[in-house]
Amino acid sequence: MKPQTLSRIHNAYDVIGDIAIIRQNGLTRKEAEMIAKTVMGIHRNVKTVLAQTGAVEGTLRLRKLEYIAGEKNTETVHRESGCLFRVDVEKCYFSPRLFFERMRIASQVENDETAFNMFAGVGCFSIIMAKHSPVKKIYSVDINPAAVKYMQENIRLNGTLGKVTPILGDSKEIAENMLPRSVDRVLMPLPEKALDYLPHAVMTLTKKGGWIHYYDSEHVDKNEDPLKKVQSKVAKRLAALGIVFRINNARIVRTTGPNWHQVVLDILVSQISSTSESVLYRPPAKGDAEKTT
Repeated sequence: MKPQTLSRIHNAYDVIGDIAIIRQNGLTRKEAEMIAKTVMGIHRNVKTVLAQTGAVEGTLRLRKLEYIAGEKNTETVHRESGCLFRVDVEKCYFSPRLFFERMRIASQVENDETAFNMFAGVGCFSIIMAKHSPVKKIYSVDINPAAVKYMQENIRLNGTLGKVTPILGDSKEIAENMLPRSVDRVLMPLPEKALDYLPHAVMTLTKKGGWIHYYDSEHVDKNEDPLKKVQSKVAKRLAALGIVFRINNARIVRTTGPNWHQVVLDILVSQISSTSESVLYRPPAKGDAEKTT
């Protein structure tokens, strides 16, 4: 294999259980097969190699995959932080690269908290929180029926029945109809929708306030700071809602492409006033939406 081809696989693949997913990135079929052989040589547990041939797309966050080598299979069991996650990588979004974030959030949870995971997938954040924190209850929501099916199985696999409640649906509707003023902590691990769903995240916090873990993806020019850019955007949205808040922590989670960065903000929302509450429960006018985007 050419040295430049080998260099292209550095950090360019994920291992999920016994499945490896490589990035296609213009590779020929022969190059992809050679890379698959190399990856299987490095990771002896890998039985299947797939190539991601396009970006994660659509409401269900699915990626196009092509079989390259090994067993023809898309379902696996991934082990992380003492937990087991069964997943079909073709039907559900899953990223092993967020393992640090999942434990980082769990370590912040205090006794008897109620949490709301707005974009739960197969349940990784929720189940790790249930296993490694003193959380009381986690409402774990996803719009993908396949992901919720695997989430239900993973809840059983990890013995977190009673702590994690799986819900199929849109988190906006769940926030409005089931969870207003009822949770202490909200997780928003879907950068593509986080800003749009932020008012609904605030809506679910108790009147004394609480935490929002907000994930976003930001493109920056050479002299721009992705952290400052995301903080400015979020501050503008929360200020428009009349929310008193403090961003306690901002960090770059990972680089996702040339000049693209995934960022997380840990936001502490203070006690919610009656004024801000009336704004949250009022559908935004067109002008309001334009001002806050």
